[in-house]
Amino acid sequence: MSSDSSELRPLPHRAARHASAVTPGWATGRARPWTGPHRDLRLLRRACRWQRRIAALTALGYFAVFLTLTVQTPSLMARPAPGGLPLGLFLALAQLPVTWLAVIFYELTAHRLVDPLARRVRRQTRDAQARP
Repeated sequence: MSSDSSELRPLPHRAARHASAVTPGWATGRARPWTGPHRDLRLLRRACRWQRRIAALTALGYFAVFLTLTVQTPSLMARPAPGGLPLGLFLALAQLPVTWLAVIFYELTAHRLVDPLARRVRRQTRDAQARP
């Protein structure tokens, strides 16, 4: 005889684990439209995610490299760099331009990639609301 009492209790109901009443497009044999508002929203989300990741990884990656160098090689960070400053101070001051470059990259790619997608989604939404 088992002392496991889990067999005596029914499993808790978990929503979204049941079969959907809506048949997916691939199961009906109909071709899925690759254009439209859902595709544009997916593209917009992907572009925004890409932007955030690149900008954040640039700024945080440089900071992580600076901290790692500071902790692991303090003698290297004490050596003189161009201009007579210690290398550690030079790299610390270089964080500002690196952060600004990440922000400028973010803005330029937003104007080139994300803003046209956002305008297209906004126009499609406005047209869809005007149609009913």
